[in-house]
Amino acid sequence: MEAPSMDTVYHAISALYDNPNATEKEKASIWLGEVQKSIHSWKIADQLLQQKKDEQSCYFAAQTMRSKVQHNLSELPSEAVVSLRDSLVAHLENASSGTSNAILTQLSLALADLALQMQSWQSCVSDLIKLFSHKNEFALLEILTVLPQEIDSTNLKLGENRREEIKNELRANSNLVCLFLKESITTSQNSQIALKIVKCMTSWIQVRAINIQDVPQNAVIGFCLQVLRDHNSINLLHDAASDCICALLHCLEENNNNEEIESLLFDSVASLEECYHMAVAHEEEEKAVNYAKVFTELAETFLEKIVYCTANGRVHFAMRSLELALVCVGHHDYEVAEITFNLWYRLSEEVYQRDQQPLTDAFKPHIERLIEALARHCQLEPDNTKLPEEGDEFYDFRMKVMELIKDVVFIVGSSAVFRQMFAALQADISWEQTEAALFIMQAVAKNILPDEEEYVPKVVEAILSMPENSHVAVRRTCILLLGELCEWVERHPSCLQPCLHTLVRALQHHSLAPAAATALQSICKACRAQAAGHVGTLVEAARAGEALGAGAGATLLRALAAALGALPPHQLPAALQHAAAVQLQPLRQLLHAPAHDMTKGTRSDPVLWLDRLAALFRDVDVPPASVADPHPCMPALNDCWPVIRDVMKKWVSEGRVMERACRCLRFGLRAAGKSSAALVPELCEVLPQLYNERPHGCVLYLCGVLCDTVGGAGGEALLALLLALMPRALQLLQPPDGLRDNPDTVDDLFRLCIRYLQHVPVAFLSCGAAGGALQCACRAARLDHRDANSSLMKFLYDLLRAANDTPTSDQQQQIQGLANEALSMYGEELTFALLEAATLHLHQYMLGEVGEVLLELAAWQRAHGVDWLRAALARLPRDRAAAATEQQCWHFHQYAVRAEKCKEMTRLLRDFARLYR
Repeated sequence: MEAPSMDTVYHAISALYDNPNATEKEKASIWLGEVQKSIHSWKIADQLLQQKKDEQSCYFAAQTMRSKVQHNLSELPSEAVVSLRDSLVAHLENASSGTSNAILTQLSLALADLALQMQSWQSCVSDLIKLFSHKNEFALLEILTVLPQEIDSTNLKLGENRREEIKNELRANSNLVCLFLKESITTSQNSQIALKIVKCMTSWIQVRAINIQDVPQNAVIGFCLQVLRDHNSINLLHDAASDCICALLHCLEENNNNEEIESLLFDSVASLEECYHMAVAHEEEEKAVNYAKVFTELAETFLEKIVYCTANGRVHFAMRSLELALVCVGHHDYEVAEITFNLWYRLSEEVYQRDQQPLTDAFKPHIERLIEALARHCQLEPDNTKLPEEGDEFYDFRMKVMELIKDVVFIVGSSAVFRQMFAALQADISWEQTEAALFIMQAVAKNILPDEEEYVPKVVEAILSMPENSHVAVRRTCILLLGELCEWVERHPSCLQPCLHTLVRALQHHSLAPAAATALQSICKACRAQAAGHVGTLVEAARAGEALGAGAGATLLRALAAALGALPPHQLPAALQHAAAVQLQPLRQLLHAPAHDMTKGTRSDPVLWLDRLAALFRDVDVPPASVADPHPCMPALNDCWPVIRDVMKKWVSEGRVMERACRCLRFGLRAAGKSSAALVPELCEVLPQLYNERPHGCVLYLCGVLCDTVGGAGGEALLALLLALMPRALQLLQPPDGLRDNPDTVDDLFRLCIRYLQHVPVAFLSCGAAGGALQCACRAARLDHRDANSSLMKFLYDLLRAANDTPTSDQQQQIQGLANEALSMYGEELTFALLEAATLHLHQYMLGEVGEVLLELAAWQRAHGVDWLRAALARLPRDRAAAATEQQCWHFHQYAVRAEKCKEMTRLLRDFARLYR
C-alpha cells in the first residue's frame, strides 16, 4: 500500500475508538491492521509519538512499534536499527508521570525487544541505566522489568545462544541493577514507584540473574518482607511483594545448597503466620490468598529435604511449613485452600515413590487434617436449592477435591477415611454436612475391599431405604456413592436387585437421572453375569428413559449393553436386536422428515439416537465367537447398517451427524469382529461416494477401523477402498494452507495408513499408496497439531521398523524390500523435513515421537551406508540470529548418528531446537 497521510491515520484511529457505528469500527480496524503490516508504519508510528495529539493515537503508535520490532525488524537496514533505538529512547525519556501505563509498557517492550535482537548493543543494561537513571526513573523501571521477561518470548525466536548471552549480561549487571533499585526504594515515598521496583526485582529473580548469596543484603527483598508483615499495606503492593518472595523461594529450590540462607529465608517467611491471621480477622481475602501462595511455595521449596530427613528418622526445620499450609487449608474460603493442592500432590508422590511405612505414618496426621478440612469446604450452602453443575466454579472445586483425595488417601488408608465419615454421619448433623461426608466417602469407595462387612452394608442399606423427600443433593451423592461401591455389590449378589430397583426409580427424577444412569453403568459393568438376569428391567428402563438427556440416555444404554453381553449366546442376538430396534425406530422416522427440522439435542436430532446405538455396541463385550458360528452382534449390526447408511447420505453435509454415524459403525464393527467382513463390499462401495461428496475425516478413521477389524479377510475390496479415498484426501491437503486447515484429515489419513501397514503390508506398500503417504508426510511433518503429528510419527515409525527389523519369513522379507524401496526414494527429503520440523516448527512436547522416528531413520542410514542427516543440517537456515553454529551442528551430527536410545535422541533434538527458537 502507498503511504497514507497523517490526517487519514488520525481519522481511522478516531473511528476505531470513538465511532459508535460497529461497521465503521470494523473497517477502521482492518485498514489500520494493513497499515501496521506495511513498511510505512515505522515512520507513521514515530510521527504519531512525536506529535502526541491524543492518548489513543499514542497507544496505537506504541503498540505498532512493539509489534514491528517483534515481528518485522528485518525490514530495516542495520543503520536504521540504531536510529530506531535512539528514537525509542527519546520517546521514553520524554514520557511523563501522566503518560498512560499502557503506552509506557508498549514502548518499553519495543525497546527491550530491540535490545534483545540487537547483538551489536553489547552493554544494553548498563547503557540503559546511564541513559535513564537521572532523566526518567519510572521509564527505566519499566524497561528493566520487561527486559528479562522478554528473553523467553516465543515471538522473538532469539535462539539459545543469544538467550545465554543476554542472561550472562544480566548476571554481570545484577549488582548495578540491585544498587539502582536499592537507591530508588530508599529515596522514593511513592507507592507506584515501590510497586515498579518490586516487580522489577521479581523479573530479575525469575531469570536467575540475582545471586542467591546476596539475598540477605538485598534491600528490595527486605522491603517485600516488610510489606508482607504490614497487614495495612495496599493490596497491589502486597500482591507484588508476595510474587517476589514466591519467585525467590522457587529459585532457592533449584539452588538449595546454602543452609544459612535457607534457614534465614524460612524463618522470615514462617514469621508471617501472625500476619495471615490478622488478614483473616480483618476479612482481607486478597492478602490471605497471598500468604497462602507464599506458605505453599515455602513448603514446596523444602519438600524434598523434608521427606528425605523424615525417611532417615530426622525432622527438618522446614517441617513446620506443612503446618502453615494446613492453616491455609482451614481458611473459610475454598479458593484459599485450593492454592495448596499442588503441594499435597507432590507430597503424596514423594511418599509413594519411597514406599516406606514409617515415612507414610509420619505424614498421616497432615493428611487426616487435610481431608477433614476438605470435607468442610465441600459442603453446599444450606439454603441452596440447585445442584452444583458441571462448569460451576464450586462443582469444579469439588471435582479437584475428589481427585486430590484419591491421590493422597493411601497415606491414611481408604477404610480409615470411610470409617471417619461414617462416624460423622451418626451424629445429628445438617443435610449439607451429611452430603459432604457422603461425597468424601464416594471419593474413596472404589478402594474399599469388596469383602468389607462392618460399615459398607449399613451405608448401602441406608441408601436403599432413603426417603424420597430427602434433599435432592444428598440423594444424588448417595446414588453416585452406590455406583462407586459396584465391586462390593458384585461380591454381594443379594444387593443387586434392590440397587437396580432404587436406581431405575431414580431415573424418573430429572435431577437424579444422570447420576442414576452413571451408577447403573458402573454396577452392570462390575456385575455383568448377575445383571444379565435383570435385562428385562433394564430394557424397560431404557424404553422409559427415551426422554432422558443425550448423555444420560447413552449412559443408560451402556449399562444395558454390559448386561446383554453376559446373556447366553442363543439369547443375545434377539435381545440386542430388540434393544437396537428401539433406537432405530425414531431414526427411520427422521429419515422421512425434512432435514432442516433438526434441532440439536432433541428427539429430532439423529445424533441422539446414533449415540445410543453406539453405546449399545460399545459395551456389549461379547467373547469372540467361534469361526463356525455367526457373531451374535451381526444380526443387530445388519439391522443398523441400512438405516445408518441412509442417515449418512441424508446428512452428508453435517459434520456432527457424520462423525456420530461413523462412530456408531466403528463400535458395531469392533463388536462383531471378523464377522463384519460380510459388510465389506457394501461399505467399500458407499464410503468412497460419501467421502468424495464431503471429505469428512471421520470416514477415513472408520475405514481404518474396518481394516483393523477384518484385516486380510477384506480382500481386494479393502485395497480398492484405500485407492478410492487417498486421492481426495491428498487433494484436500495439497493447497498452501491445506494441512493447517485440515489437521483432522492428516490425523485420520495416517491412522488409516497405519492400519493398512499393520494388516495388509504387502498390498499397501506395493499399490502406490505408500509413496503418496510419504510425500504428504514430508509436507505434514511441520504441522504443530498434537494428534496429527502423533499419527504421522506412528506411521513413519512403523514403516521404519518394517525396514529395520530382521525378517523371519518370506513375507517379512518382501515387506522389508518394499519398505527399503520407499525409504530409498523419499528418505533424504524425509530426514530434512523431520529435522526442520523439530528445530523450527513443532512444540517441545512433540519432539519425543520425532526422536523415535529419527533414531530408526539414523539406524537405517547406517545400515545402508548413507548420511542424509549431514545434508539436512546444511539445509537449515543460517541467515538469522537464532541458528546453530557450525560447531554446534557438527556436535549434534556426531551424537545423533551414534544415538542408540530414544531418550538420547530426544534430548539432542530438544537442545538443538532451542538454538533456533
